[in-house]
Amino acid sequence: MLWRILGLGGALLLAACGGEQAAEPQSATGMAVTEQVSESGRLNTWFAERNEERLSFSPVELTLLGRKDQYDQIDQLTDEAVEEFLDWHAATIAQMQQDFDYDALDLEAKTSWDVWIYMYERNRGIHAFTNQDYVFEQMDGLHSFFPTLLINYHKVDTRGDMEAYIARIREVGRALGQELDKARRNAELGTRSPRFAYEIVIDEITKITSGAPFDEDGNDSPVWADVQAKIAALQEAGSLTDTDAASLREQAEAALRQSYLPVYHDIREWLQQDLVNTDPEPRGVWALPDGDNYYQQQLRFNTTTELTAAEIHQIGLDEVDRIWGEMEAIRDQVNFTGDMAEFLQFISSDPQFFYTNDDAGRQRYLDETNKYYDFIRERLPDYFGILPKAGLVVKRVESFREQDGAPAHYFASSPDGANPGTYYVHMSDMGANPTTQMESVAYHEGIPGHHMQIAIGLESESIPEFRRQGNYNAYVEGWALYTEKLALEMGAYENPYSNFGRLSNEMWRAVRLVVDTGMHAMGWSKQQATDFFAARTITPIEAIEAEINRYLVIPGQATSYKIGMLKIQELRARAQEALGDRFDIREFHDVVLSGGALPLDILDRRINNYIEQNLQI
Repeated sequence: MLWRILGLGGALLLAACGGEQAAEPQSATGMAVTEQVSESGRLNTWFAERNEERLSFSPVELTLLGRKDQYDQIDQLTDEAVEEFLDWHAATIAQMQQDFDYDALDLEAKTSWDVWIYMYERNRGIHAFTNQDYVFEQMDGLHSFFPTLLINYHKVDTRGDMEAYIARIREVGRALGQELDKARRNAELGTRSPRFAYEIVIDEITKITSGAPFDEDGNDSPVWADVQAKIAALQEAGSLTDTDAASLREQAEAALRQSYLPVYHDIREWLQQDLVNTDPEPRGVWALPDGDNYYQQQLRFNTTTELTAAEIHQIGLDEVDRIWGEMEAIRDQVNFTGDMAEFLQFISSDPQFFYTNDDAGRQRYLDETNKYYDFIRERLPDYFGILPKAGLVVKRVESFREQDGAPAHYFASSPDGANPGTYYVHMSDMGANPTTQMESVAYHEGIPGHHMQIAIGLESESIPEFRRQGNYNAYVEGWALYTEKLALEMGAYENPYSNFGRLSNEMWRAVRLVVDTGMHAMGWSKQQATDFFAARTITPIEAIEAEINRYLVIPGQATSYKIGMLKIQELRARAQEALGDRFDIREFHDVVLSGGALPLDILDRRINNYIEQNLQI
């Protein structure tokens, strides 16, 4: 999908500090320094121009970045559109190599050069397997993304913004029609989402298209409710007359009925008809045409490494064993007399570890999460020199896309910091949200995890914009998992059961390495993966099933967390050993974060440069 290739999924899903400036070695002569500045400055100007061209391919990405360019449009989602974009990117690389001297660049500009080429190679590689994409599934499906885009990201400050919103309602019909064409083609070639994904998407579409103006069940559908609220806000601000407001409502209703509803109806009808052709028991992508090569490309895309499925599987097994030993130590610390299986069962089922499954319990969960953030914010200056401008809010997932046991997630703030980042929690089943894990999940998704990393990258003005907007799962998710343990250093997890929850969450990520590779490369069944997961974590069975379903529809993505965490820990240990008393945790974190999201090998070089420069001081 074009929107995925342009980097929207995870970053929404991205400041060089003084320490990083010092990390660049000085040239031997003033003339050489001037040459570097000149060539690097020219290249950065060129990147700014090329990035505007890049963004022009994606009206959606522009909106997610808080901009209103092409505000009435949605990306073209055909293979031809993706090829056009990739051909453009290839041409820019040829131009860059012809017009600029790599050896005359400073280290930051060389990093930008390397990342620009890496972006192309990565996207070209993944697009080669477009015929094996699962188009409609419960994690990244555009059928649920587009309502979220309209409701949460299409800001309406003027009548023109509302007219663009209505135009986008119509554009949803065109864009999802292209997705449906792709799903039909892939199905003919032997690629279908698992049956459970069809069933979930059918249910999601029913929720999206239920209520006014589609039927009279007494409620407004999600987008119609948003239309009403945004038009009412314009009226209250004095930006619309009553007549204008009525006209806009009429136009929006027509767009919803004539363009929006029909495509959702067509998708649901096709899924219902094609359901019989899906596998009752889901299989990994090894069963797809060229599935083994597809999975290796997915691992390469998500981990930004050349690790094989077998290597990742073994890393996972080793990590599972290590973490299990630390979990046993906490069991002994709290004087539990049973074995680990009994301890896991105790923590998984005892009522003291769950809030009530009602509005009071949900509100308590949100309130306690905000207290964790208050605690950690006070300690940030001891560990970071750069802090984000944007705030962070905690919210329950919207009803039309909420799923029992589905994982929490983060939506990014705007680059100017005006719109806060959002930590979303699925709360329809509070039994899937144990209190033992809520603290580490909060740190992972918000502060000092995703929100710190993504907001700092987006807000930076010291690196090219395309790097501020980058999204590499191994870096992004590796950082977030790294910060779960960092929070322990910062004084968090005063309750040993919360620390056990942290370890259980780390175990969860280690288990992912085993079960993802197991299902997609080694022929594991869904039940085999579920049993392995359940025997080693306190994760509720509903959440485990949702997790396994997630791994099945976005192969390889779940491996990025632990691979990225291990790399950042490795780089920190390398820097501490090399610098000794000169090592400053704040400077290290700033160097890691200030360059935006990076492929792991480029991050490795960045840290080596930081070490070398500090050794010269």
